[in-house]
Order: sequence, then C-alpha cells, then structure tokens
Amino acid sequence: MDEHQVAYALCISVNLREYPQVLAVAEAYENFYATVGVHPDYENEPQLTVEQLVTLAANPKVIGIGETGLDYFRLTGDLEWQRERFRTHIRAAIAAGKPLIIHTRSAAEDTLRIMREEGAEKIGGVMHCFTESLDVAEQAIKMGFYISFSGIVTFKNATALKEVAKRVPLDRILVETDSPYLAPVPYRGKTNQPAYVKYVAQEIASLRGITEQEVATATTENFFRLFKHARKCS
Repeated sequence: MDEHQVAYALCISVNLREYPQVLAVAEAYENFYATVGVHPDYENEPQLTVEQLVTLAANPKVIGIGETGLDYFRLTGDLEWQRERFRTHIRAAIAAGKPLIIHTRSAAEDTLRIMREEGAEKIGGVMHCFTESLDVAEQAIKMGFYISFSGIVTFKNATALKEVAKRVPLDRILVETDSPYLAPVPYRGKTNQPAYVKYVAQEIASLRGITEQEVATATTENFFRLFKHARKCS
C-alpha cells in the first residue's frame, strides 16, 4: 500500500466467526479500520440482533456496519431470512451512528426498497463493488450513499459500468479492491490486494479526463466525510 501511495484501508467483516481477525488487523495499524456484519451469502450464520451488532460496533476502530445487503445470484429459494438480516443491519447502523456497507447482486429493486422502508437515508453508507445501472446509483445517492468502484471498472467488457463511473458525481465516488477478488487490470485473474486500488483510481481518472491525483484527493475526502469515526493519521 505504501509503495502505491494508498494511505488508508477499511477491512470488511463478512461473518462473526472471523470478525476478531478483521478487528485485530485494524487495531494493529493506525491507518486501518474495520466494519462488523454478516454478508448475505452466509446462510448458516446464527441470527443477529440489533443489540449484538451495536455492541460489537462500539469499538473505536469499527467505523461501519456490514458487509450487508441482498444477493439473489448465488442463493435461491425463500430468501426472506436474507431480507430480515439486511433490515437488522440497517437498524443497527442507525442505532450505532455508523454507515452501512451494502452488497447487492441481482437484487437491486429489493435492496433499494428495504433501504427506503428502514430509513437507511438516516445514516447513509456505500454501495460496495458497484455493478448496477446509473439509475440505481442515482437512487442510492439520493439516500445519502456513495458509489464504490472495484477492479471490475478496469475490465474491457465492463462498458456499461465505465459509463456509470463517468457520470456519478466525483464527490460521491469511492474506490476499493474487494480483495482477494477482482484484481484490476493489469493483474486481472491474480490475487488482489489493497495496493491495487491505485489502478481503479487510474481507470476512473482516465474515464473522466482528470488526473489520478484529483481522484485520489476526492476519494480520500469522500471516505472521511462518510466514515466520520475514522481519523486521519498524524
């Protein structure tokens, strides 16, 4: 990260079993932070309560709730449990005063509907690893959310997503790796790592006709505007 001028990282929790490891990484480095939550793909995780999440989120190194959301791509059948878990995370985020990290795949309509029903605009957050349409992005932005682009935006076949990256307001963009997955070009197909977020920023700069430094400055400012419990390193 240091060699690629990547100054901060947010380590995302996907289940409670591994959450202590995520938190330990964040606590080991001043410029690392963590979230707490259960990814929608983890069907067999115990049911969470709002109170449990709020208690875990009280750690000062935990600056967000998630990864949460809906995924109708990998799982089928009655997914009401997924929707209920998503609602729990939104309620916990509002109670804890910490923003949401939202995953949505093949479920944009229900994701936005539940966000509205649960008042997600009260806390805001980020639509992580965004692959949806500009319309979905704009609806999320209206609720106070940011749009985060991953290595996918560097792929040649991601034409529609590149157009979204051109048109989302710069003050609403974040960049990420989704490590260890989705390594950007020129490392596509290899294990991803946080340092490679630089290549996501380069692609967005190229698409928008601005400098990489402008993207770096904007996305860093956006990060600290959204994650108010994060602190810049001295």
